[in-house]
Amino acid sequence: MSKPKKKKFDRRRFVLRSVAGSLALPGLSSLKAESVGSNAAIQTTRGAGVGARRFVAVGNLLGFQQKHFFPETTGKDFEQTTLLKPLADNRDQITVYRGLDHGLRGGHFAVHTFLSGVLHHESKHRPDGNVTIDQFLADEIGDQTRFASLTVGSEGGIHGGCQMSWTKSGVRVPPITGPAELFEKLFVTESQEQRAQKVKATAVDASILDSITEQAGALSKRVNQEDRAKLDEYFSSIRDVEKRLQVRRRWADQPKPEAPFEKPANTNTVDDLPMLYELIALALQTDSTRIATLEIGGSFLPQNLGIDKSYHSLSHHGNDEETIAHLITLESYQLEQFGKFLTRLAGIQDGQQSLLDSTAVLFGSGMGNGSSHTNTDLPIVMAGGGYGRGEFKKAGSKGSGNVPLCNLFVDIAQRMGVEKESFGTSTGTFS
Repeated sequence: MSKPKKKKFDRRRFVLRSVAGSLALPGLSSLKAESVGSNAAIQTTRGAGVGARRFVAVGNLLGFQQKHFFPETTGKDFEQTTLLKPLADNRDQITVYRGLDHGLRGGHFAVHTFLSGVLHHESKHRPDGNVTIDQFLADEIGDQTRFASLTVGSEGGIHGGCQMSWTKSGVRVPPITGPAELFEKLFVTESQEQRAQKVKATAVDASILDSITEQAGALSKRVNQEDRAKLDEYFSSIRDVEKRLQVRRRWADQPKPEAPFEKPANTNTVDDLPMLYELIALALQTDSTRIATLEIGGSFLPQNLGIDKSYHSLSHHGNDEETIAHLITLESYQLEQFGKFLTRLAGIQDGQQSLLDSTAVLFGSGMGNGSSHTNTDLPIVMAGGGYGRGEFKKAGSKGSGNVPLCNLFVDIAQRMGVEKESFGTSTGTFS
């Protein structure tokens, strides 16, 4: 009598799609996989809220006019340039940096490195891939709030949607695309029936994950060293999903904060920008999240500021004075709204200090010179969170990349209480 054939493991069966995308077992060359698995303890500490450290990053796709952005005089006596004029009321709360970048080339195709320092196509064999600083922080402290992070942007533009945030597995974080959606996420509580359904769905997902981790644990004892490394990466993904499930379980039946006003309507990115900033401020104030990003992307149309040209074509200005004047109008508006955001945070009390004191806010771009589309000498402003020194700092003087922008990200992480000595392409720490 012949032996019954061993049942093959179907990788496609073990996919958890409802939490943070699909979770499928990697292909293992040393073994015809039969199962997957392991259970990890999850931190369930609630966030402190008042006085907690927070981080916000704001960026655009096409940079700012360097000649009109950077001062000449370093220190606290720096000049009020054309583009820094909208921040005059916030002068004592900001630090302007020059000379920080990632030492990369690629134009539009390197803008996505703004918060990571790593090109997507070069990230495959890096332990943390091309994870951006917001998602890096969200992985460390995001389980303390309802939303680990909020990514706000548009799905239109030169390179097909918001490129601001990336996970360590190399996945682009899709953005919240308007104030209506962001408002609903923050303030619209589902019905009791919907919340009960979410609790039930979370329990089902947790059960599936338990099965996967148990089987993967057994499988890890039977594979060679090369495949064990693949499984280690897989276990890391499982732990990430476990964290997300735990957070989802904790908040599934909890009502959201009371809405401070009626749901806003989406209009256009130019007119919606003040409301997006307001909602981000409220997200921080209600401790719904402590990490947020806002990309001013392809949906920011000059026509909504009375300029009948495309933003991209304007960026290739070739030193034409009229074109540069149009760009300064667009860029000044962005900085004006950013300044109002800082003023708003400074006016919100957070324990014994302001919300701005609790929040490190980064403003800039992954594009340096918009006309030549270079990614060096990036425009960077830091505000609040220990960075409000009222000064202009030049970093290094020996060419691009002398002081990696990632060194500043290491400092941001450490101030957030994340004890890491490196991030991305950092060579140390810088503030």
